[in-house]
Amino acid sequence: MTLKVCVAGATGWAGSALTRGIHLAEDMELAGAVSRTNKGKTIHEVLGLDGSDLVISESVSKDSLSNCDVMVEYTNLDVAKKNIFTALDAGVHVVVGTSGLSNEDYAEIDKKATDRKLGVLAVGNFALTVVLLQKFSEIAARYIPQWEIIDYAHDDKKDSPSGTARELAYRLSKIRPSELTVPLDQTKGAIEARGTRITGSQVHSVRLPGYTISAEIIFGMPDQKLTIRHDAGSSAQPYVDGALLAIRKVNTFIGVRRGLDQVLDLN
Repeated sequence: MTLKVCVAGATGWAGSALTRGIHLAEDMELAGAVSRTNKGKTIHEVLGLDGSDLVISESVSKDSLSNCDVMVEYTNLDVAKKNIFTALDAGVHVVVGTSGLSNEDYAEIDKKATDRKLGVLAVGNFALTVVLLQKFSEIAARYIPQWEIIDYAHDDKKDSPSGTARELAYRLSKIRPSELTVPLDQTKGAIEARGTRITGSQVHSVRLPGYTISAEIIFGMPDQKLTIRHDAGSSAQPYVDGALLAIRKVNTFIGVRRGLDQVLDLN
């Protein structure tokens, strides 16, 4: 069966690489594309994809999703939740690549997806190295009770912490909260210097020129520490294979699942 896919954010940095990947995939068809900056143009005009005269829509709507099985949300935090709800109301499964949605947001999305009997796969980062960072961190958290998460990104990234850091903190909360030798309310000085507490983990965000996307978790024990880190390069290509896999798997369950490993066999 050919999966008909709409990409919201189809001409962005990551979205354009994914759009090209869908166009080349034998089991997929690019059936919808959304981009405010390139509305009204064809995918061929913007991305040079031969044989694609698909006209780009300005926003996610039932019309732009009318011929689709799956929507990939790759826009920005301001409209992501609305776009996801629109897709679910249209009977379309959703893969979420946009970062910054909270646990409360995903609880609301899960309720609607479950009511509609649709799947939503939310992936903070589609790269295989991030999937492994998450799995290794879950193993470490079973044995080491103290850790802190640091996420690094380019200086113009608005959401903080990143979706990768949020997802990692959420997953570790299912194991245990991190322990603090000095409770936050006993901190001397600026408590903000200790980062923010998210689902039981201390999380710090660095936003500077020179970074693309990196995620790091440091586990500490007396006289020893363990650091697990992912660093992205300048290309969006590492995310494409993971996103294609997510598209193929999102219709195999109902409700929200978080993390690409939820549809991978890593046991």
